[in-house]
Amino acid sequence: MHKLGRCVRFSVNPFLSGESEGHNSFASKPAGEGLSLFLELSVEVAGDVEPATGFVVNVTDIDEDVRRWVVPIFAERIRADFRAGRHIGLSAIAELLGTAWSELADKFAAARLSTLSLKLNPFRKVDIDTGDCRMVYFSEKFEFAATHKLWNEEFSEQRNFEVFGKCANPAGHGHNYVVEVTLKTPPRNSFCIGDFEKTVDEELIKAVDHKNLNVDVARFGTTNPTVENIAAFAWDKLVGKFGQASLHCVTIWETERTYCSYCG
Repeated sequence: MHKLGRCVRFSVNPFLSGESEGHNSFASKPAGEGLSLFLELSVEVAGDVEPATGFVVNVTDIDEDVRRWVVPIFAERIRADFRAGRHIGLSAIAELLGTAWSELADKFAAARLSTLSLKLNPFRKVDIDTGDCRMVYFSEKFEFAATHKLWNEEFSEQRNFEVFGKCANPAGHGHNYVVEVTLKTPPRNSFCIGDFEKTVDEELIKAVDHKNLNVDVARFGTTNPTVENIAAFAWDKLVGKFGQASLHCVTIWETERTYCSYCG
């Protein structure tokens, strides 16, 4: 079983009744005119590879189906709510994704639709998946800077450097960490992004930002502050803090190539 993903980018100008189609799908298609809303819908399908083509699904078919069946739904809703002065909140976004799911579910032959993810900006997204389309997953990225040192007092100095390499530097070293926090919630729950961000900042970011993790965070006085252990620490700091929404997953990026997710 393979999972294939395709990002489809499009723009909607709520001030206009229509859009120019455009010719650059890498940027967005429809292209948008002037100040437009840029959106990216990621479509993930699961299935077996077709021996004759090597495809799970031809990605050009995904592009065509999204632009034919889904983009008009988003454009119509955005324009109508803009002109009526209505806010498009999380429940409305979830409704749009649910409608998109219904439109796309039977479009990929033997492959099945696995996940739809709407990127609202480079650091925030909303997902629904095949496990439970009645739930939505809201994710947002934050950042913090911290130093750490990886060391085990039960190892010899030589063994520490063999295991931890540069991370065993006696003076420590720093990272610009990125943390992605994902909540799971029924779409009709009231949800304030500002309150969510404040909770993450108060409960987690302030505890680790510009800190020496080994010295300033009690947990890491006896536990190595690896990316794995930082992810578990972040989970423990945040779980149960979001009212009706539940914490689904925390992902910590130590570098662009090294990250760990923890799901409790």
